[in-house]
Amino acid sequence: MRPIRISATAHSKADAATVFAVLKDAPDWPRWSMFDAFELNRPGRDEPHGVGSIRTFITRVSRAREEVVELVPNRRLAYVLLAGFPFRDYGAVVEIEPAAHGSIVTWSCSFYPKYAGTGWFWSLVMRRTLRTLAAQLAAAASAAEAAPGRAA
Repeated sequence: MRPIRISATAHSKADAATVFAVLKDAPDWPRWSMFDAFELNRPGRDEPHGVGSIRTFITRVSRAREEVVELVPNRRLAYVLLAGFPFRDYGAVVEIEPAAHGSIVTWSCSFYPKYAGTGWFWSLVMRRTLRTLAAQLAAAASAAEAAPGRAA
């Protein structure tokens, strides 16, 4: 069985540094994203929200526990799912590329469904989820960059 691979792209009016700052600030995600709450389960090795940090994002129907496995300033954040969904070997990457008039955000994931026959369902759910998150991140970064007195 091949892994399911999904990717979604959005354009932000913000520069890559601003997009990355918004993405890395996990405690602020409930303000701009589909998530209702955030918990930091373990700080990262070099910084609270850096590599090695374990965080949980909560909605009314789910609790996704993840570990940050890679950070490339202003370019990339990668994480793996530790618990919360019926997936095996789930990994995701958010990449930020400078573009004319802002940045391009690409949110991608790869996983195997834990239960046979559910791949079609989880493909639909994750396609919608990544599309929503990429758009929300792009919009939040655009708003942050446009805010007076921003500190990016």
